[in-house]
Amino acid sequence: RGLLLEAVRAAAASRAASAGLGGSGGRARRRAPVAAGRAAAVTALAFTAPVIAADIAWDMPNEYGEKSVTGESDKVFAERLKKNSNGRIVITNHFGGSLGYKSKDHWSAVEDGAVPIASTYTGVFAGFDPIFLLNNMPFMATNPVQSRTLLDAAKPWYQKAFAKSNQMLLLTEPWTPVGIWSKKRINSGAEMKDLKIRTYDKNGTITLKNIGAAAIQMSWADVVPALSTNTIEAVLTSAEGGLSAKFYDYLNHFHYVNFTMGSNMVHINKKTFEDMPADLQKVVLDTAKEVEDELWSRIQARMDGNVQRLIDNGVKPINDVPAAFIDELKVAGKAAIDEWRQKL
Repeated sequence: RGLLLEAVRAAAASRAASAGLGGSGGRARRRAPVAAGRAAAVTALAFTAPVIAADIAWDMPNEYGEKSVTGESDKVFAERLKKNSNGRIVITNHFGGSLGYKSKDHWSAVEDGAVPIASTYTGVFAGFDPIFLLNNMPFMATNPVQSRTLLDAAKPWYQKAFAKSNQMLLLTEPWTPVGIWSKKRINSGAEMKDLKIRTYDKNGTITLKNIGAAAIQMSWADVVPALSTNTIEAVLTSAEGGLSAKFYDYLNHFHYVNFTMGSNMVHINKKTFEDMPADLQKVVLDTAKEVEDELWSRIQARMDGNVQRLIDNGVKPINDVPAAFIDELKVAGKAAIDEWRQKL
């Protein structure tokens, strides 16, 4: 792993150049089994849902909403897998944490078989293996080419981390680049001082605390309630995420700082996969590759469309964030990168 960062940077630079874009180990802990109540809820769903003529039926949670880009990606995968398997595999998608799981719970839920498969923003898995912070390093991968290249180069390490906890990585699903939602325009690090801002992982928390903000790491399901009670007054996330959760009811500025461009990962219980007939295993893997390529090929169009969606909802898109402010954020984020290097 000591060479991983350099290897993926070189790969990203090579792919970015060809596309005409600029570039900027230990064993995973085993979590306690998921609460019996949650497992019972999943079981109850299986008995109360309409009967489907399928050989295999899976429940797949995603803490983010159905209309988010990863929610829509999940639906594409479910629909394509049903089609490609001739109806033999049917996925029921559960969005917005409706099964009672937050993203960080997905690790133990899939590992223990409480759910067979999940779609997760995996930065929250950093406590199990530091590799899950790689694609969320501040300013390392800020556009689709860089992000996809980084993920592809690191896939062997992701698979190794999942395998230690009885899981497999099937595909990645792109988010759009991360920026800052706020009530007013922010032009400098000084204007971030004591700002109560939600972050989604350790990298963001370290970076924003270093710049002087009152950063709070918070699960997605808790963000809107925190905005409604003024517990927080800004959010580090993508334009996409904020639009899907209607942040425009509380915040009216989005700053395109391009902090990072992360992804969800669809991961499956390894025994669940291995217990399938060989022909269906192939269908799952082939469909995962097919859908992954499709999702990444169209994410730029989604990013472009989000600018108008912001405007239509009364949010001012800030595309001219001062370069000096970006530089301050990069300096503040260096500590996160250095800490990550030491843990590999």
